[in-house]
Amino acid sequence: MSEVLVLVDHVDGEVKKVTAELLTAARWLGEPSAVVVGEPGVAAKVADALTAHGTAKIYAAESPEAARLLLVPEVDVLAELVATREPSAVLVPASVDGKEIAGRLAVRLGSGLLSEVVDLGPEGVASHSLFGGAYLAEAEVTAGVSVLSVLPGSIEPVDEPSSPITEEVAIGVAGKAARITGRQPAEAGERPDLAEAPVVVSGGRGVGSAESFEVVEQLADSLGAAVGASRAAVDSGYYPAQFQVGQTGKTVSPNLYVALGISGAIQHRAGMQTSKTIVAVNKDPEAPIFEIADFGIVGDLFQVAPQLTGAVAELKS
Repeated sequence: MSEVLVLVDHVDGEVKKVTAELLTAARWLGEPSAVVVGEPGVAAKVADALTAHGTAKIYAAESPEAARLLLVPEVDVLAELVATREPSAVLVPASVDGKEIAGRLAVRLGSGLLSEVVDLGPEGVASHSLFGGAYLAEAEVTAGVSVLSVLPGSIEPVDEPSSPITEEVAIGVAGKAARITGRQPAEAGERPDLAEAPVVVSGGRGVGSAESFEVVEQLADSLGAAVGASRAAVDSGYYPAQFQVGQTGKTVSPNLYVALGISGAIQHRAGMQTSKTIVAVNKDPEAPIFEIADFGIVGDLFQVAPQLTGAVAELKS
C-alpha cells in the first residue's frame, strides 16, 4: 500500500480537527503518515490524537527554529520526504498557511496541485465545489506526486485506532527564510473555536448594528456555540473579521448552523453549506438561505432569537 503524507495542523500541542479529516481521506488513498513540524517535544504531545485516526507512521521534524521560520520548514520537510519516501500524495489543510505551503511544495516538486478539495475518490480523483456549490467538478493530478489542499469541514473524520511508529526527520536551517518576530494571539474569549465548533450561530446584515449583535451572542451562549458573521455584517463593522464565515472567511461544517438575518448569498453559502443541520431566520421569504435550510423561520430575528434562547434555557433548567 502506497504511503500518503499528511501535514499535521497543530497549535500549542493541540491537533486541529482538520488533521483528523485529512488522515481519514489519506486512508482512502493508501497508508497515512502524519508529518509533525514544530519545536522539540511537539510530536510527543500530539501523538495520542494522531493514533486515534489511523496514522501508520509519525514523522517528527523538530527544531527550535521551526517555530521561528515562516512556512519554509514545512515545505522543506515535505519535499525531503517526497524525495526519499516516494509517497503517492501529500495532503495539507486548505488554510491560509496550508494553501501557500501546498503551492510552494508543488512548484518545488514540479507536481500538479489541486486546491480546496472537498472530497476524494478512487485513484486520487478530487472533487471541487465551484461558484458557491452551484457546480461540482472533478480533477486529478497527472504529473508528479499529487499535492492536495483539503477544505476544513468537508470530510467527516472517522476514528481508527492505530499504533504508529515515530521517525525523526532533520530540519535544515534556511538562511533566506522569512522569520517570525512576534505573535499576537487572537482574542477568542471563552466560546468554542469557530472552525471546529459543533454548533455555530451566525448573524448577517439583518442584525442591523454591532450593538444588536448581542442577540446573536446570547443565543450562541445558550447553546454553547461559536459566533459567526456574514461578510456583509463584517464589512458593515458589526463584528470582527476573524469571525467571518464564507468563501473569503472561514469554512465551517458544524452539526448545527443557525443563520440569523443572513440572506444566503453564494459567498456565504460556500462557507457553511456542508453543515449537518441548518436553521435560518429571515424576514424575507424569498431569501436564498431557505434553499439550503433544513428548518426555516420567516420572521423578525429580534423576536425569534430571544424565544429560542429562552426555550433552550428552559430545557436546561
